[in-house]
Amino acid sequence: MAGTGNGPLSGVRVVELAGIGPGPFAAMLLADLGADVVRVDRPGGSGLGIDPAYDLTNRNKRSVLVDLKAAAGPGQVLDLVERADVLIEGYRPGVAERLGIGPDACLERNPRLVYGRMTGWGQRGPLAGTAGHDIGYIAVTGALGMIGPPGGPPAVPANLLGDYAGGSLYLVVGVLAALRHAQTDGGRGQVVDAAIVDGTAHLTAMIHAMLAAGGWQDRRGANLLDGAAPFYGTYETADGGHMAVGALEQRFYGEFVRLLGIED
Repeated sequence: MAGTGNGPLSGVRVVELAGIGPGPFAAMLLADLGADVVRVDRPGGSGLGIDPAYDLTNRNKRSVLVDLKAAAGPGQVLDLVERADVLIEGYRPGVAERLGIGPDACLERNPRLVYGRMTGWGQRGPLAGTAGHDIGYIAVTGALGMIGPPGGPPAVPANLLGDYAGGSLYLVVGVLAALRHAQTDGGRGQVVDAAIVDGTAHLTAMIHAMLAAGGWQDRRGANLLDGAAPFYGTYETADGGHMAVGALEQRFYGEFVRLLGIED
């Protein structure tokens, strides 16, 4: 399904090197904003394990099949890069360079390119070459330890917090900032390097500020927004489901207390 061509990114051309998870999601967001996204698929598929017809991250994208391990493969990608504004890749550190489509090769072909890349641990550092997944990234940042009931293990928030919030969204913000920079700097491109651990750690900035100010305790179930307050949490309902309650404002809190018969 091709892009609509409508939206604030209409006319922006994006090359996505197909992968799974946060990279495709970031490219999907750019397509949703109107960019023309060409997904470079590999022989054998992405490895997601579902019917591509149900992979919503493919929406509003075109697709081309390229074997990057074949002699002609890297050249085909560089031909696409020459006409593109943005490239998105989510390979482990060094893989794009070994394939001949790393930042140096792409920016040599197209100096105005915004080269967006995303990893779990970053391009350098003690964990850079280590395999990882969302739960490991958010555990290292401390974000995982903030979620869940007191006296039990942390709750696992699917892969939403690391992969998509700390990864995809931060990559897209960086790409949009780089595109804006190119508009004011004679079209000069740059590399946007997003690490999921960095983005996820940044998401916790407000809580760390509250900790420093004495307004948050470093334990679960003891704070305003982590289930300690009776007016901000979940309650089982008579039909076996659960209801979410967020009555932070005084007028809502008073009504909630009245309805449940809680002593204020």
